Amino acid sequence: MTKTIAIIGALDTKGADFTFLKAEIERRGFQTLMIDTGVLGQPVFLPQVSHEQVAEAGGAALADLVARADRGEAMTVMVRGAAVIARRLYDAGQIHGIIGMGGGGGTSIATSAMRALPIGFPKVMVSTLASGDVSGFVGLSDIVMIPSIIDVNGINRISRLIYTNAAGAICGMVAGEAAAGEDKPTVAVTMFGNTTRAVNTAKTLLEAAGYEVLVFHATGAGGRQMEALIADGLITALLDLTTTEWADELLGGVLSAGPHRLEAAAQQGLPQIVAPGCLDMCNFWAPETIPAQYQGRKFYQWNPNITLMRTTPEENTRLGTIFAEKLNAARGPLAVYIPWGGWSEIDLPDKPFYWPEAMQAFVTALKANLRPDIPVVEMPQDINDPAFATATVEALLKMVRG
Repeated sequence: MTKTIAIIGALDTKGADFTFLKAEIERRGFQTLMIDTGVLGQPVFLPQVSHEQVAEAGGAALADLVARADRGEAMTVMVRGAAVIARRLYDAGQIHGIIGMGGGGGTSIATSAMRALPIGFPKVMVSTLASGDVSGFVGLSDIVMIPSIIDVNGINRISRLIYTNAAGAICGMVAGEAAAGEDKPTVAVTMFGNTTRAVNTAKTLLEAAGYEVLVFHATGAGGRQMEALIADGLITALLDLTTTEWADELLGGVLSAGPHRLEAAAQQGLPQIVAPGCLDMCNFWAPETIPAQYQGRKFYQWNPNITLMRTTPEENTRLGTIFAEKLNAARGPLAVYIPWGGWSEIDLPDKPFYWPEAMQAFVTALKANLRPDIPVVEMPQDINDPAFATATVEALLKMVRG
């Protein structure tokens, strides 16, 4: 079967560029499917998906967008419509890869379509913005960004090289096949430097039990990526030992995973064990970056670029309430494990962040608001004690096995 690569972009203003790219892809033996996202004029060649169809998928008529001549509105509609169209084509099995080219507007529209597609689906974006901060375009996806070097505005000695390489890249990705591996049920585990020992113990036990373990670094992006994979149905169970990202979300730290952390597993009904790993800390960069309202608080210099701030009993009361609200939505088996010996490597009786009253505040608020059928298991060990990790793994395996 000949595989099809979707090409997405504006055929009114970038027609020559896309004509060249289309020819390069087809020269390599692939079919192409053009998605036209242009608004200003008519396409230079007939696409399989017209700009009228993209606009309609985005909730507006193209003629109305043209008449109103509001670029911001048109961009919003085409961004939304491109994502709908791309997902529709993927779900129907009509495309096997996607490539786009453009400046700021074209990059926004094309990468919106790419972000609607699953991890592992080939995605390439040739962009004038690719040499800068592209986090807003890539998001949590695996888009390959290629700098266009010059503007996407015709064929010349530079663009010819870039477009040829881009065509080769997407064709190679589509032609390639992932190496065969043993498919095992997958357990997501969250980790921070301060919970590494706990995670290493848990990972060894889970792998010995026949599970593939995906470890997510609780740095904000890690938590968001994990939540996305859970929502996509790629995770079997969750051992959420390190929930520190919620402290950053609450207090304005630099490693927040956003307000939807702790939601995906609950909504998907995944078996999950949750612990307050590293909730004793909120993360900031170097000391001079700490907000003025936190001056005078207890800090720990983790390294020259990362400063940890101890959370207070009042803040832990709020965190306990938030955790209960999130976990009360759980549709699957769930238990919360509390390590009274400490929540991190620096939250131990002889360490700087040890504060039993803060731990108690969290547990009190959690129990006061949590559904009565969700167990809260309290253990005397600290979170990195092998006995604690072992207990959480055994409980999770029991949930998974029914």
